[in-house]
Amino acid sequence: MRVSLFAAMLAAVFAVGCNQNTRAVADRDNTAVNERDKPNEALTPIDQNENKPDLNITAAVRQRILKEDVSVNARNVKIITQDGAVTLRGPVKTQAEKDLVEKIAKEVAGDSKVDNQIEVEENP
Repeated sequence: MRVSLFAAMLAAVFAVGCNQNTRAVADRDNTAVNERDKPNEALTPIDQNENKPDLNITAAVRQRILKEDVSVNARNVKIITQDGAVTLRGPVKTQAEKDLVEKIAKEVAGDSKVDNQIEVEENP
């Protein structure tokens, strides 16, 4: 009896984990957006300045986002800091996530130093 209960619990955990992983893979796929941005002058993570103040701003924004209950896309939003100015890019599931990420960035960098280019998915 104990073995079958353990097997049932293990199967349930596996099923839930597989379902979450499937969603996470779908969330992470913003290939079309990345392809779209290649030829543009749009900022990408490669444009991140490597000086300590800019790296600290980017890290602080990312750490605060990761503490929130948001989608994988919101957790993976691009944060590019140049000379104290933060550009936010990438897709999120909802307008509320977009607003939250922007609020966090403004609290870290200052209201006038955030360019929010985050896009809300049409069919989340």
